[in-house]
Amino acid sequence: MDEHTIEQAHEQIEVVYRAESRRVLATLIRLLGNFDLAEDALHEAFKIALEQWPRDGIPANPRAWLVSTGRFKAIDSLRRHARVDTSFEEVAEQLDRDTRYAVGQTDADIEDDRLRLIFTCCHPALPAEARVALTLREVCGLTTEAIAHAFLSTPTTLAQRIVRAKARLRDGHIPYEVPERNELPERLATVLQVIYLVFNEGYSATSGEWLTRPDLSGEAIRLGRLLVELLPEPEVIGLLALMLLHESRRPARTSLAGDVVLLEDQDRSLWNREQITEGVALLRAALLSRRLDQYTLQAAIAAVHAAAPSFAATDWTQIVSLYDRLLQVTPSSVVEINRAVAIAMRDGPAAGLTLIDTILARGDLSDYYWAHSARADLCRQLGRTAEARAAYLKALALVQSGPERRFLERRMAALSA
Repeated sequence: MDEHTIEQAHEQIEVVYRAESRRVLATLIRLLGNFDLAEDALHEAFKIALEQWPRDGIPANPRAWLVSTGRFKAIDSLRRHARVDTSFEEVAEQLDRDTRYAVGQTDADIEDDRLRLIFTCCHPALPAEARVALTLREVCGLTTEAIAHAFLSTPTTLAQRIVRAKARLRDGHIPYEVPERNELPERLATVLQVIYLVFNEGYSATSGEWLTRPDLSGEAIRLGRLLVELLPEPEVIGLLALMLLHESRRPARTSLAGDVVLLEDQDRSLWNREQITEGVALLRAALLSRRLDQYTLQAAIAAVHAAAPSFAATDWTQIVSLYDRLLQVTPSSVVEINRAVAIAMRDGPAAGLTLIDTILARGDLSDYYWAHSARADLCRQLGRTAEARAAYLKALALVQSGPERRFLERRMAALSA
């Protein structure tokens, strides 16, 4: 087999890994009942795929092949350990009996394993931070570095948090299942938070050379749809509406070279009108409940943008009003920053800058690059070049996304020009 053929096969395997690895892992966790054993099994399955698929071709159903191979390798590993500790043999035999039929089931025969996994990761027995970190790592495959950046923490701290969470699930014999309907509400808030964080990582990646990761935003939307079917509460519907309305703008948010295109410069003909229509319909359904939660209010803000025929025609007064209500429902410095930007659009950059300076003076969001970027832009508009440059430098010191970095560098260069 020539090198070109092998390289092509490896590229195809990489595509399968990106598309299927987290689904395979979720199913293996269900089958094996152990996070670490399932992760080892996943890696072994892909290791064998790298050896066999270039020679034999990619199977018709890669996911089923990977699940079956991973299960076999896990049981084989337990039997090898049984040579030292005979208790492993009993576990291996039990797993072999329990999983033979389950592996053969079709997607239509079983509940969605990833939804089951996300509820397991969000079990009330885990601390709130651990639920989010574990779900982002296990369900979505985000690196500990990316999760740490999202939480303004360190990779070491996040890794320890994830290890402790797995241990608590294992030692507490937490069932791997979607909870009964009467148990769902207490776990819903964290599940929604996790799905939205996954979406945000896909819609605006915290690091890397691409602004968006459609695989993650698409997966969050898929999980959102499943959750709406399972529990059609207003906040669930509102979150799905919010994600669809944001995702509708994704094709216009970057140039062909992968650079950032600001909302004011986007070609609105590229916006996905089907997603906008669906998002607005969902938003109306959520609003009918009159239970205004953070996701529904954010969806309403996104809907105002979607309804505007141009950036100049945007109803900033309505957006500010919605941010006022959002602050009442969810007090947050990030919401305050976004509200300040909206006020700048309505009342002028000086009004917005005053608010941002007040937020930063409190010590809030000093490590949040967007706050410094927003301040820099308002200073630029006001002709306060030295302040703008200093704020851009602060933002550049914090940003990890390649496209966002290039955008800030272009703004810096424009100041000099």
